[in-house]
Amino acid sequence: MFENLTERLTGIFNRLSSKGRLTDKDIDEALSLVRRSLLEADVNFRVARDFVARVKERAQGSDVLESLTPGQQVVKIVHEELTELLGGGSTGTGRSGITLSSQAVSSLMLVGLQGSGKTTTAAKLALEQRKQGHRSLLIAADLRRPAAIQQLETLGRQLEIPVYSEDPKSSNAVKVARNGLARAAELGVNWAIVDTGGRLQIDDDLMEELEEIRDAVSPHETLLVVDAMTGQDAVNTAEGFHQRVGLTGLIMSKMDGDARGGAALSITRVTGVPIKYMGVGERPDGLEVFHPDRLASRILAMGDVLTLIERAQEAVDEKTAKEMERKIRQASFDLNDFLDQLQNVKKMGSMDQLLEMIPGMGSSTKKMMAGDLDEGRLKRIEAIIQSMTPDERQRPDIINGSRRRRISKGSGTTPQDINQLLNQFKQTQKLVRQMSRSRNPANLMKMFSR
Repeated sequence: MFENLTERLTGIFNRLSSKGRLTDKDIDEALSLVRRSLLEADVNFRVARDFVARVKERAQGSDVLESLTPGQQVVKIVHEELTELLGGGSTGTGRSGITLSSQAVSSLMLVGLQGSGKTTTAAKLALEQRKQGHRSLLIAADLRRPAAIQQLETLGRQLEIPVYSEDPKSSNAVKVARNGLARAAELGVNWAIVDTGGRLQIDDDLMEELEEIRDAVSPHETLLVVDAMTGQDAVNTAEGFHQRVGLTGLIMSKMDGDARGGAALSITRVTGVPIKYMGVGERPDGLEVFHPDRLASRILAMGDVLTLIERAQEAVDEKTAKEMERKIRQASFDLNDFLDQLQNVKKMGSMDQLLEMIPGMGSSTKKMMAGDLDEGRLKRIEAIIQSMTPDERQRPDIINGSRRRRISKGSGTTPQDINQLLNQFKQTQKLVRQMSRSRNPANLMKMFSR
């Protein structure tokens, strides 16, 4: 989402860091470009103006201008102010995720306009809570949208999460929410997640219904799902819901889209409501706890190593990691292992998402690597390996011309694709053997720099 903004800011700060000393004029010119970049990213005008003013005030001090690395000092200040802007400062709005209440069942009410992704987000939230060891009941209180109940029930079956629903012809949203909360207490779950109805725009009927549901279930958390693709309309929507319902947090959906991202940078400062989660894909696990400092690092191309590590830990268990370490040490890495690692990478998310978490990954390098590792190419590699026999996966050297033709026919690829994969695998095997023999970190760095 922030690709254009990241590219612009990186260019500005690279030019600034290339100067040995900075003057007030240098800082003024750079921050003028920063302000323009923020406005072009659809950041609220007042938010952009105040942000630049705070950075300027801090950057023009003698401790920055007389520093040995003034450009890096300015970047540090920008990172800190971006973190503050996103809700991670001393205001207390930077609390990530949600916490259980003191009640036996903690109720959570999801609100939002139609099309913002509430129903999908409800299921994602329940899955996220299961990762934390908490059980949830999904309550289908959206009786406005056709098929909303069926959608939630389908998601519940897929994820093995219970769903409470009633016939919309003989019930109403308030009754469903109240009865659903009672059912959650019977089941002994930790969370009762209420999926409410939405409209194309805010109106009194919708708000009155939400107020009645709120009064009926007394939610511990009231989260607004806002579509990040709608820009500043998302900020206006958040203000409207907060005034009528009283929000405890926000979930920014579709953060992996190609919008300019200004809503995410403006919404907490304008509304005073923290972002708790962000949606980063259509998959059930495409929901991330929102960390202001980590997103600020991504925007400034500093990467997000902590999130990358967390995703890797979720994708690969400790036993599998130790087994892979053993194979690397014994240089017994084969195509079965290659396929396993490929599938683990796919579990971690799209290539674009993973690459932006790597520090220093510029947009041009990112595009080049993403092109080499696009989703279609990964699927072809997976199909090729799965079309091989167990013996061929363990000993790819036995794959001759006739075997290549059989594999290409079974995988829907060409013999050239298979040759390319086998050549790449040989290079990987060679690297793994060198790693298994080398105990000197300096030697490893030389291998990677070739």
